[in-house]
Formats: sequence, structure tokens, C-alpha cells
Amino acid sequence: MRKLFTSIGNFIRKIIDFFYPPFQKYMPIQFFRYGACGVSNLLFDWVLFYVIFNFILHQQMLHLGFVTFSSHIAAFIIKFPITLFSGFLLQKYVTFAASELRGRTQLLRYLLVVVVNLFLNYFGLKLFVDMLSFYPSIANVVVSVFTTIVSYFCQKMFTFKNT
Repeated sequence: MRKLFTSIGNFIRKIIDFFYPPFQKYMPIQFFRYGACGVSNLLFDWVLFYVIFNFILHQQMLHLGFVTFSSHIAAFIIKFPITLFSGFLLQKYVTFAASELRGRTQLLRYLLVVVVNLFLNYFGLKLFVDMLSFYPSIANVVVSVFTTIVSYFCQKMFTFKNT
């Protein structure tokens, strides 16, 4: 399975690298790959949410007997582990393929960085919207840029660091 993921990662990396030359003055190739993988996973996230919300849940509450979730929260809960794993695979096999850390260690560290980013997003939005009175959409962009940069360095120096 690892060979298959490695081959797919190499193929995706070649496609991403093809579009890199106009950006080489502005950022290192690893950051470009990180962004391309992140944007691709974000688009996958949006499509998956839409499909689950509209075609699987039919915009209806999800009743599990002991708890009921609204359709948008249920769609989020269902798609989150899928996009978490696809994001991890993209970063492991495309962006940070040179890392020699064990996959299990990388996955646990990746999960930790995701949790940190969830908190940064929450507190960043609270700060900018509730305390500094930013418009929510603008605040979301500011916080997203910040968390993307923080996440890149955490992934590079912690999750997928070269030993």
C-alpha cells in the first residue's frame, strides 16, 4: 500500500511542480506544494460536505437514538475524518515525502497540529470579531492566513521533520 501511495504522491508532485515556476521568486517549492495540497483538500472538503448534506442526509436531522445532530453538524462530523486523512496523506506523500519518521508518529503529530489549529481558529475569530469588531468574513480570512502559516511550520518542523 505504501508503494501505491508513494507512486501517487510522486505523480501529484510532478503535476504541482509543473505550475511552480511563476511562483519560485516568492516562495520555496515545499510551501507551494503545501498550499496546493491544502487547497485541493479544502475543495474536496467542500464537495464532500455538499454531497453528504444534500444527498446522504437529505438536509434532515441525523437521529442516532441517544443523540440527534442537525444536518450541517452531522455532515461536518461525517466528512471531518475523511478530509483529515486525505489531508494527512497529501502532506505525507506529496509535500513532506522526505520525512523518515514513522507513519504512526506523523499521524499523531498531524492530529495534534489539527487540534491546535481548531483552537487557533476559534480564539482568533473570538478575538477579531467579538473583541476587535472585525467583519466575520474578513476575520476568517485573517485567521486562515495566520493558521496556514503556523500549520506549515508545525508540519515542517514537528509532524514531518527530517531526522
